[in-house]
Amino acid sequence: MLALGLFLVLQAAAPAAEPPDVAAARALFQLNLDAIAHRDRAAYLSCYLNAPTLARTGPAGFDLGYAGLEKDAGEAWPDTFEALDLRLVPVRDGVVYGTYRYRVRYGAEEHSGLSERTFLKTPAGWRIAVSTAFDAPAGTPPPARALVGATLIDGTGAPPLPDAVVLVAEGKITCAGTRAACAIPPGVAVVDLEGRWLMPGLIDAHVHFSQTGWADGRPDAFDVRSIHPYETVQADLEAHPERFFRSYLCAGVTSVFDVGGYPWTVAMARAHALDLTAPRVSAAGPLLSTFEPARTTLPAARQFALLKDPDSARAGVRYLKSIGADAVKVWYIVTPELTVEANAPAVLAAGDEAKKLGLPLIVHATGLAEAKVALRAGAHLLVHSVDDAPVDPEFLELARQAGTVYNPTLTVLDGYRRMSVAAGEHTAPVIDDPNACVDATTRAHVASSADNPWHGDLETAARRRARIDAADPIMAANLKRIVEAGIPVAMGTDAGNPLTLHGPSVYAEMEAMVAAGLTPAQVLVASTRGGSLAMGRDKEVGTVEKGKVADLLVLTADPAADVANLRRVDRVMRGGVLRTIDELKAVVAAQEAKR
Repeated sequence: MLALGLFLVLQAAAPAAEPPDVAAARALFQLNLDAIAHRDRAAYLSCYLNAPTLARTGPAGFDLGYAGLEKDAGEAWPDTFEALDLRLVPVRDGVVYGTYRYRVRYGAEEHSGLSERTFLKTPAGWRIAVSTAFDAPAGTPPPARALVGATLIDGTGAPPLPDAVVLVAEGKITCAGTRAACAIPPGVAVVDLEGRWLMPGLIDAHVHFSQTGWADGRPDAFDVRSIHPYETVQADLEAHPERFFRSYLCAGVTSVFDVGGYPWTVAMARAHALDLTAPRVSAAGPLLSTFEPARTTLPAARQFALLKDPDSARAGVRYLKSIGADAVKVWYIVTPELTVEANAPAVLAAGDEAKKLGLPLIVHATGLAEAKVALRAGAHLLVHSVDDAPVDPEFLELARQAGTVYNPTLTVLDGYRRMSVAAGEHTAPVIDDPNACVDATTRAHVASSADNPWHGDLETAARRRARIDAADPIMAANLKRIVEAGIPVAMGTDAGNPLTLHGPSVYAEMEAMVAAGLTPAQVLVASTRGGSLAMGRDKEVGTVEKGKVADLLVLTADPAADVANLRRVDRVMRGGVLRTIDELKAVVAAQEAKR
């Protein structure tokens, strides 16, 4: 029952011994919902009682009479229409009450809730005499589903399971396994996924919502403030996080870890905790940093708190705790002036205070020496690879003792190089966005790169290329050794940095992990369960197991054979709500028109 980009999913077959009145009401209910799905105005109107007593809910409350329905019908069909959990009960002879759970989308705006019908037997046949619709409060779990027939890759590293069943109810997985192990309850809507692959939603454990993915988010590297004032850029990011929420879900990413940004990112994560149109977000808030890059602060807000000494470190951690940050991020930058040894006491103090206050410690440390200090400080998550020397037995032992998750972040530097090439050659960079998930604003900015003046040229690009060429073999060897040592790894992109775009940048990152020597199976674990460990949310997400939140990804090709197949997104489930890739793309396309 597909029409005009809409889809309608109804309850399973009616009970065999259904009373005649209920069967008649069910047939009319089906006709009514089919008419909405097919945008059939005549069929839709034929379902309703043509009388002054027809009662409906409207924007202003009670709406009485057929004339109003006839006038308005067909003016605002939803772009997506989903109907589940159809229920009917006889009230008395000739009267049946029914409900269904709806999810509708108008452009980028989505609503879900409960709609009622009262069916009345009339001389002209059965008609709808009362119709209502009520949006559900945030956090209301969606209707149950049974996902059947896909090959299941559960994120634990176990072998793929063909012809699997995953049952979802109240937004959580209630069973995952064989058809024999997971009997489908009566009345649950079944989604046939034969010929597809089902796995946990991807987790990007290293993102920055305070950065745009283009030059305007990093004026320290590419200064375009004369065209895009930094304060305006940040105001727009704070006001419209949905710009990137949609891109993440469209790319198959259902959880993200914002590991450093302005204080509003913490409030954003909290405000959208129940939002099933957004990925699950954890946020560390402002970074405790040994260094503050130029041009990256606002008059009344900062995303960096300088680590001057142990006292400032402890004060910074206490501040992060007070605003509800999910972690403490230390940006451990080393220069000839900012030595490892000079800043080690502050980093160790930050780790100690974070432990006392129950906050995980995240550290950006790209050198072996500072990475060891971070591990001694108790780093739960190391973002970025050690890229100056091979990791040694001492590093590995410190990581084991600290229970550290390693996030290699292999591809971000190449975005800076490509931006410099764009400036030097006056060309627009090509973006890797196979499902059209990147928002229109970002696309337009990337396309304008050829015409934007900034500090960057082919000489700068060459220097960056040389740095990448020197670091890549070390990062690859270190990642492989860390995996062989049994230290957990999480996939993370550093999204928000120039040309590391929110959402689809995960594909290149995962392919780089395979190029570094990991198997596709290892990368899949790192991109699901590993990410959940990095976020400290492994009890909730990251694997397809009973009791976990139903954040799932459906693909049309086998990612265990080739991680490039993760681009082949078919459907994404977030908290039990299942959306097709066509709908997710349509939301991305529609969101700019709403702004």
